[in-house]
Amino acid sequence: MKIGFIGGGNMAGAITGGVIASGLCSKDEICVCDKNEAVLAKYDREIKTSTNNRDAFFGDYIILAVKPFILPKVLEEIAGMDKKEVEGKVFVSIAAGVTIDTIKQTLGSRTKVVRVMPNTPALVLEGMTVVAQCDNNVDQAEFSAVVDIFNSVGTTEVMPETMINTVTGVSGSSPAYVYMFIEAMADAGVRDGLARDAAYRLAAQSVLGSAKMVLESGKHPGELKDMVCSPKGTTIEAVAELEKRGFRSAVMEAIKACNDKANNIG
Repeated sequence: MKIGFIGGGNMAGAITGGVIASGLCSKDEICVCDKNEAVLAKYDREIKTSTNNRDAFFGDYIILAVKPFILPKVLEEIAGMDKKEVEGKVFVSIAAGVTIDTIKQTLGSRTKVVRVMPNTPALVLEGMTVVAQCDNNVDQAEFSAVVDIFNSVGTTEVMPETMINTVTGVSGSSPAYVYMFIEAMADAGVRDGLARDAAYRLAAQSVLGSAKMVLESGKHPGELKDMVCSPKGTTIEAVAELEKRGFRSAVMEAIKACNDKANNIG
C-alpha cells in the first residue's frame, strides 16, 4: 500500500517506522507532509517528504496526523483540491474528539473515513490503538488495511465510534499519567537515597512487568494487587496510604476530565 501523511510529528514518525519494519510498505511508498521543514528533517532520506500537503495524495491511505485544532484548516484545504486527486482515498484521522461526521461535513458524505485513537508508546512499537468500527463507505479490505497499519506499532481494538472519546482518557492520554506515576515513584526513591537513573529503571520496569501480568495472567488487577499485600506487611501500608489520599478516585476523575474535553472538542 501507499501511505501519505499530513502532519509529520511523533505519531507519524512512529507509524512510518512500524509499517516499514513490518513490511507493509517500503520507504518509497510513504510520503510525509508537514509545513515545518525541521520536522521533516528527522525522516530517512529515502522517505518522500514535502511541505505541500497535496503531495500526500500519491498515497491510497491519507493519515491525518495533525492536532484537532489544526484539522479544520487541513480539511478545508483538501476540500479545495481537484476531486480527481481526492476521490477513492481512505482518510485515517487520529484527531481526538473529531467525529467521522464532522470530517464528512467538509469533505463530503461519500468520503471514506476511518477514525482511530492511538497512543505514544507506538514509538516503541507498544502502542494501544482503538479503531472505530467501519464507516459504510469503507470496504472491509480497506478497513483491514488500516488495522494492519496500527498493528504494526502495537495492538489494536475495534470498537463503535461512540466509544472513541471514552477510550481517549483510558488509553490515548493515559501514558502521561503513567509517566507521572513513574516519576513520582522515582522521586520517592531519590528522596530515600537511590541514584536517579536507578530509580527510573526500577520504577519503569515495575510498571512494565505489572502491566504484562495483567495482560498475560488473566487475573483481575485486584487479585494481583492482593498477591503483593502480605498481612501487616509493607505493601498494604502503601496501599492504605494511597486509598486515604484518594488515589483511585483521582485517576477516575482525571480520565473523566480527559473524556469530557474530547466530547467538547467534538
